[in-house]
Amino acid sequence: MKAAVLHEVNKPLVIEDVSVPNPGPREVLIRTSVAGLCHSDLHFMEGLYPHPLPAVLGHESAGVVEKVGSDVNYVKPGDHVVTCLSVFCGTCDNCTTGRTVLCTDTTVKMLPGQSNRLSWARSEKLNQFLNLSSFAEQMLVHENAIVKIRKDMPLDLAALIGCGVITGFGAVVNTAKVAPGENVVVIGCGGVGMAAINGAEIAGAGRIIAVDTNPAKLQLATKLGATDVVDPRNGDVVQQVRDLTNGGVHHSFEVLGRKETAEQAFAMLAPGGTATIVGMIPFGQKIELHGFDFLRERKIQGSSMGSNHFRVDMPRLVEFYMRGKLHLEDWISAKLKLSEINEGFANMKAGKTVRSVIMFDA
Repeated sequence: MKAAVLHEVNKPLVIEDVSVPNPGPREVLIRTSVAGLCHSDLHFMEGLYPHPLPAVLGHESAGVVEKVGSDVNYVKPGDHVVTCLSVFCGTCDNCTTGRTVLCTDTTVKMLPGQSNRLSWARSEKLNQFLNLSSFAEQMLVHENAIVKIRKDMPLDLAALIGCGVITGFGAVVNTAKVAPGENVVVIGCGGVGMAAINGAEIAGAGRIIAVDTNPAKLQLATKLGATDVVDPRNGDVVQQVRDLTNGGVHHSFEVLGRKETAEQAFAMLAPGGTATIVGMIPFGQKIELHGFDFLRERKIQGSSMGSNHFRVDMPRLVEFYMRGKLHLEDWISAKLKLSEINEGFANMKAGKTVRSVIMFDA
């Protein structure tokens, strides 16, 4: 198969010929239909987060099951599936207490010695990324990395649910548990930010404030549920939000992964409010907060992949789309071939897209 391989950080991905074996016990071979380009991939490409190289990146994807290994009862060939990096073992403390997104045993549960399932003619090891590696024509994954979906759901839109949608929507609904009527601000209107805005609208939030410097993205945010927009170029963004809400919001969501915007998210809170950090702040970087603010019971927390239970959450998100509540078509800025993947990441970094997807059948 063809796959996009990252050999060195800050270097373009290279399209290579890669081999995958037949599925072993509890493994599933998927023909990749669509893979989304996620900012998280870019973090690893730029070395902001470490990962063994060379590797096939990609983790937001949908496809069709081709083969299943022994002991697989969940799916069969021909099933449509969405992947998720929140692979769960089902037996660790977090899994058995209902927090599968924080599974501590995801690599142990793979076949012994086969957590890296990809191979090629070169002598060096080829690493699998987040147990998925979806920038490839096929994926060989553990069955606990996928969820079945209805076959009438378009796969290009379903792929978005696998990371960007579940991360933003879940941060609002699962992590922060936004209640009807509460005020919300979302800092950053990329794919994950749009999912948070759409999720806040579905959750019945009162005021939903979108923060971004891109006028086109702010316009789209209003279509997805934002009641107000704030452009940081027009002045102190914290003060703008405080002025709109008479003193601060119940919930803020930072989805850019930056130190300064994480600090702003906390500063925007009303007393008793909660800041949820969704973005991937560069590895090793610290944020600074005013200690006094904690005396007014302001809180800050992280969110991992929207605190998902993905085999429950993702089919429900599909239903939201089918009922016209989740506006996924508006998010796709470009449909690309695998050979155009570097161009897609360049446009992402330049802020020109909400989401680009690789169409493997194109």
